[in-house]
Amino acid sequence: MPKHAFFRFTLWLTLISFSVALTACGATQTLVKKRDLDVQTKMSKSVFLEPVAPEKRIIFLDVRNTSDKTLDITSRIQAYLKSRGYTLTDNPEEANFMLLANVLKVGKSDLRSSGQASDAGFGGAVIGAAVAKEKTGSTSSAVVGGVIGATAAIVADAMVDDTFFSMVTDIQVRERPLAGEVIQQKESTRLEQGTSTSINQQISGAKVAWKTYLTRVVSTANKANLKFEETLPELENGLVKAISGIF
Repeated sequence: MPKHAFFRFTLWLTLISFSVALTACGATQTLVKKRDLDVQTKMSKSVFLEPVAPEKRIIFLDVRNTSDKTLDITSRIQAYLKSRGYTLTDNPEEANFMLLANVLKVGKSDLRSSGQASDAGFGGAVIGAAVAKEKTGSTSSAVVGGVIGATAAIVADAMVDDTFFSMVTDIQVRERPLAGEVIQQKESTRLEQGTSTSINQQISGAKVAWKTYLTRVVSTANKANLKFEETLPELENGLVKAISGIF
């Protein structure tokens, strides 16, 4: 091998080794810093309800799950509400409060998409958009950088996985108006059907029997090499506490 070719080969081998070493070091730091499970729950908007007499603490509860995961939250919310002096009813006509919830998504996520889901609020988008990567440098530099980055990534992935899981839930809370209150409702709905048809509905000026509050709860869990079986109970705990805390 010519001397200059050997020098170039040695230089690139050194750069690749250095890149792998740096990435491995970063992966080790992640493993150490994120060795403990970190669970956070955020509500997009606060809900404040009027205090009522104990005999009026009658609530209709409907918790649905349209995600692809099996959850155990309804019975726990029921138990908390009962401990707070609420009576559960299956008849909405008897209720002074309604708690309607739907779990939209449970699964792997990242910090950015979880934040977007929370900021979107009730009925907003759940999955964040992908971030486009800017391409810079010449073709040869991109190839070399790709080789180095791919090699380092393989090493890092083999060592540690910085894992996020999230649970996204839309919540609607209703309460009966106070004596003398009259609620006027204005509603606009856009329904999409197929790929080219949409239906617009508007409801205006109708007197309604409920004051309605909409919010969204996003719970996130993060840990190095986190498994779903480990995080699901903690995500459920966060959701139950957030929903129950409204009352």
